[in-house]
Amino acid sequence: MKRRILGALLATSLLTACGTPSGTSHSAANSESSPATSSATSENAQAAHLPDPHTLTGLSEVGEIGDPQVIEGNYTQSLPVSVTDYEGHSVTVADTSRILALDISGTLSRTVIALGYGKNLVGRTVSSTEAQLANLPVVTENGHSLNTEAILSLAPTLIVADRSVGPVEALDQLRASGIAVVLVDPDRSLESTSKLITTVAGALGVPEAGTALAERTQKETEEALAKIKGWTPATPLDIAFLYVRGTAGIFFILGADEGAPALIKAVGGNDAAAMAGITSTTPANAEALVALNPEVVFVMREGLASTGGLEGLLARPGVSQTRAGASKRVISIPDGISLAFGPQTGEVLLAVAKALYGVEDTQ
Repeated sequence: MKRRILGALLATSLLTACGTPSGTSHSAANSESSPATSSATSENAQAAHLPDPHTLTGLSEVGEIGDPQVIEGNYTQSLPVSVTDYEGHSVTVADTSRILALDISGTLSRTVIALGYGKNLVGRTVSSTEAQLANLPVVTENGHSLNTEAILSLAPTLIVADRSVGPVEALDQLRASGIAVVLVDPDRSLESTSKLITTVAGALGVPEAGTALAERTQKETEEALAKIKGWTPATPLDIAFLYVRGTAGIFFILGADEGAPALIKAVGGNDAAAMAGITSTTPANAEALVALNPEVVFVMREGLASTGGLEGLLARPGVSQTRAGASKRVISIPDGISLAFGPQTGEVLLAVAKALYGVEDTQ
């Protein structure tokens, strides 16, 4: 059931009118901060002349990252290929000329692109925000509900998807129509990234490319984690990932079932939700937020816009009573990369960590 909760929430997101964010906004390199650096900051961070992240205030926005770089090398495709997918279905893939890569996080389309098959993608979900896919038709409606008619009209020869998009019967109907549908594990984390990449590569008939991409991704991720460690204070920041849409009741604390703790831990923070005893996605009412009392809040960019920007978020019950609310310390992350953990994991982690710690792009 992982990620199905967020999928249900996102299914309503496009029904909410989005506004323009209000409040003070800073880029990752220009977060408002105190010039002082406290003893709590690590020696490496002091050497880099970073501000004490516990004193930073205001909104920081994580910029978009570019499209994935295709893995270098020449890899021969071998088709047809028979694979057993995540749900135990035996699938034979004979044609990859028209591909759909469908998941709530946008990870699958980025993986297909990085493997060198981006030109074969014929449609996308709203989470696939890559520039090269901008003109492709969106095959989801009301958020992340699959439009089977729109999908069938594209005559895909291969669909790589997970159950974060649905409903269940939609993917089953597409498989019954004769399309090769390969379902993958919906888990997104540092630990699952290599397996996801090699699984997608196997379905495309290029396992060697998958191995090479997994190795490149692992190397880049390790390098990013090492760099982030040098920015992390001795006393980590307490961080919560809040999911918000519109000005009504869609407001949740993301837990382990949506992968939020993996992102928080990777950028050197403490998961405030777990510290407050919250382990699954939970309504962000005033009582829960006060108990949570995060020092920093992560949000998705479009969600923040839809709720009236920073001031709209702070006006929600309980938010201003937290440490993050008092300092207006909010990190806005582009929706398409916020919980992706794909072939650009290292790049995403660095971008989020720079916004979190007030790191200049030159550092």
